[in-house]
Amino acid sequence: MANFTTHIASGIIAGGVLSTLAMASAAVTPAEVISLTATCALGAVLPDVDLQKSRASQAFFSGLGIFIAFSILFKSAMALSLAEMWILWVGTYLVVRYVGHNLFHRYAMHRGVFHSILAALFFACVTAIVHSHVFGASDTLAWLAAAFMLVGYVLHLVLDEVYSVDVMNERVKASFGTALKLWDSHHPMGSIMMAGAVVAAFLVAPPAMRFVDIMARPSTWTALSDRLLPHGDWFNVHLARGPETRGGPIEAGEQVTAPAGEGAGAAAPQ
Repeated sequence: MANFTTHIASGIIAGGVLSTLAMASAAVTPAEVISLTATCALGAVLPDVDLQKSRASQAFFSGLGIFIAFSILFKSAMALSLAEMWILWVGTYLVVRYVGHNLFHRYAMHRGVFHSILAALFFACVTAIVHSHVFGASDTLAWLAAAFMLVGYVLHLVLDEVYSVDVMNERVKASFGTALKLWDSHHPMGSIMMAGAVVAAFLVAPPAMRFVDIMARPSTWTALSDRLLPHGDWFNVHLARGPETRGGPIEAGEQVTAPAGEGAGAAAPQ
């Protein structure tokens, strides 16, 4: 399968290209371009969260631990002393990072339900929820971030599937077909639970109608196609087009009239 570096690089490239399109349509600000690119890169490594010793899994539970620790701390900060806040923050982080990590991997199987389109939809909905309820983003921006998460996630699955084909030796590896799938047919209960999680997350997420309406407008895609290629010189660089005569081109047979005093009968200077 593709390694961590390949996945995160592909996610950054895809996120950069798509966020540039969003900026060209005036849908996002330059600061949001960075956030959307990072979201796509996160999605591109997230399917390996079910691989216990992967960097994606360790980074995910570290980030999740920090997020939950701060969320709990902010809700009870005014009623606690500094020492209590430190204990609460560190304790919450350690529980999520190590206890939660070990419990998750006791039941999770690599290339199981987390390597599926169902999981991609779930994390996309979670992304919309976090952007809306935590970061205070608009419904449109929240679902745009969800779309970037979905693209990065599916890109990971596609790359793993591509790497399952050994082109040089002209053979298909045994892992082919396990990376890109709608659900995990080998573990139906896990797939049912994931499908339920998708429905629940979608109901909690902000309304998606505004985002769908914008994406369905022909004017949105017309504006993007109009900006696809430059209308003038590339990068506004004016290239030399050859020497130009001061009086313009001389057509065949055109007579040139000499200015007064410069004709054949002009007196020579003394």
